[in-house]
Amino acid sequence: MPVRSAFFPALLLLAMTGCGGGSDTPAVEVPAPRVVGCATDSEVGTTPTSGIKLSFLGRYASGTFLESAAEIPAFDAASKRGFIVNAKAGELDVLDLANPAAPTKLGAINASAAATAAGAGASPAVSVNSVAAQCGVIALAIESSPKTNHGFVSLYDAKTLELLGSAQVGALPDMVTFTPDGKTLLVANEGEPNADYSIDPEGSVSVVDLTKLVNGKTQADKQAAVRTADFKAFNGQEDGLRAQGVRIFGPKDNSAAYGARNLASAAQDFEPEYIAVSGDGTKAWVTLQENNAFAEVDVANARITAIRPLGFKDYGVVGNEIDASDEPAELLIKTHPGVKGVYMPDAVASYTVGGKTFLVTANEGDARAWGEDNPAYWGTSAVDTKRSQGFVEEFRVKHLVHNDGFERRGGEDMPAQLRDLAAGAMLDPAVFGTNGANCMHADQRRSGSCRDDDKLGRLNVTWTLGYHQKADGSPRLYNFDTGLEDASLTAADPKSRLMYHTLYSYGARSFAVWDDTGSLMWDSGSLFEKFIAENAGCKLGSARLVPCAPHFNTGHDEYKFDSRSDAKGPEPEGVTIGRIGNRYFAFIGLERMSGVMVYDVTDPKAPVFQDYLNTRENWGDQPADAASAAGGWAANGAKFGDLGPEGLAFVPAHKSPNGKALLIVGHEVSGTTTIYQVQ
Repeated sequence: MPVRSAFFPALLLLAMTGCGGGSDTPAVEVPAPRVVGCATDSEVGTTPTSGIKLSFLGRYASGTFLESAAEIPAFDAASKRGFIVNAKAGELDVLDLANPAAPTKLGAINASAAATAAGAGASPAVSVNSVAAQCGVIALAIESSPKTNHGFVSLYDAKTLELLGSAQVGALPDMVTFTPDGKTLLVANEGEPNADYSIDPEGSVSVVDLTKLVNGKTQADKQAAVRTADFKAFNGQEDGLRAQGVRIFGPKDNSAAYGARNLASAAQDFEPEYIAVSGDGTKAWVTLQENNAFAEVDVANARITAIRPLGFKDYGVVGNEIDASDEPAELLIKTHPGVKGVYMPDAVASYTVGGKTFLVTANEGDARAWGEDNPAYWGTSAVDTKRSQGFVEEFRVKHLVHNDGFERRGGEDMPAQLRDLAAGAMLDPAVFGTNGANCMHADQRRSGSCRDDDKLGRLNVTWTLGYHQKADGSPRLYNFDTGLEDASLTAADPKSRLMYHTLYSYGARSFAVWDDTGSLMWDSGSLFEKFIAENAGCKLGSARLVPCAPHFNTGHDEYKFDSRSDAKGPEPEGVTIGRIGNRYFAFIGLERMSGVMVYDVTDPKAPVFQDYLNTRENWGDQPADAASAAGGWAANGAKFGDLGPEGLAFVPAHKSPNGKALLIVGHEVSGTTTIYQVQ
């Protein structure tokens, strides 16, 4: 369905009639500015007394596999339409949800016209990253090509799909949301680097006045609606922020040796991911996923007021156990002293109880892995690696602390920047040998069984954290022959070693509740993995007939038991909050294992499990085989159901087409948009 770039004349538009005042000049009708915004209302009705449960209601299948054809959903109550980001097509799919049990596609919004109107030139290459809906208005976050250029935000009428206005924002706008009154739009501009890390735009948050954007008479007027909250004020504070636990670690100049004197500024390194807004719309919290922090935003003044570190999760503590290996394939959920999870949340949602705002995060984890698919970055040997071709911070423990050093992996998967720090690494025997982990070699210098596959060897960790450092952030180097610190060593010496006192893995395999200062109120600990592995009531498929445990930590694009345990486990990614009566429920999407976890979070210090529904229907065949068979995924994908939930949207009962509370989930791997009913 084509989108016409024209001023929208209907719906909430009031007409003003000019008066001739006795002149012979005919009266001219002058359109008044469009009224923007409306107060959102909360769910009403009886508070559930026996918990809630999800049931499968309907599904729209795009017919595209593994190419992000269904990512972020939004819903407009007046038009009874769903809006789904189709990154593969670079468009926004428009679905008729008047009958939510049988969604149908009405058309699509192509964002090129909006980008052109904002000054991108004719027929620009763009892609839609995010969508939000409120008060009959649809907002899109639009990525440019290349992604390091400024992106765009655009507004459309939900019913007519008319373009209301568009403007330029920061690089790689990745998420968009309205303030509760519908008058302001917030955009998280992630500012990711390009593939070889030669360009690293600054991250930012755009604060958009929708009245100005919609009613501006010229494009310059519309552009004036955008203010930018940037991170420049935190440049020069990097050391202090790192000391608090904020990760600022990207290279400043990727052609030069990596190290403490060659790190990006805070403004460059911060990558805004997702936004939650306070109930009164005055304050917002933005996840800085790679940096493991929240940014607080003063909305009225478009200013970042604070950076809140999220800390780390100790996997050596009972209640935080994980399965750390995929080989051998077995259920082995246990504590791991010396290993911590970096929360690194993706999605965040907010709710207010007792006048206080609380934040709920899906603690996915996300490594910087730029250039990993470029053979030039890995080179052909240890001396041939090209740091200027990328930056990969992920490495398996077995390779990180191998007794033969890093160069044994040269030409395969040795990160070039890691070799800039030392010739190899060791584990601190005070932690891993004598303090509970007990997997060091007898001479306390060699890693011993720590690096075995059935212990920590397969776990993916970041090499950028956890080694002993000097006051200036540079590594303290240890002599492999003696196991002692040796100030005479340089990184070039083959005996030089980093000494890791802590191994940091990605994400926390959980969801968490935080207060508005970033203090942790509650974390689900090991509950996700334990429920899937141990709970006899955990069943898969829309009919809930398939036991969960035999399919523990299966990947979203494959069928293989235990395959994700060495990475981020079930990988919580998306989260949304729904209010029913006076209770609040968190819906958390598990990207890899698939399915949605549901918790009552009304008491932020004591959330209560409600349900888990996973509508992947086939648990024996490989999805890739179906996609490559005759007819492809469009013909064979239906038997698989839903794989890889990305984004979620809650629809309260009083706004729902069928009068029942709904949950809309976009599944990026299966390319399906699924409607669940909340019972």
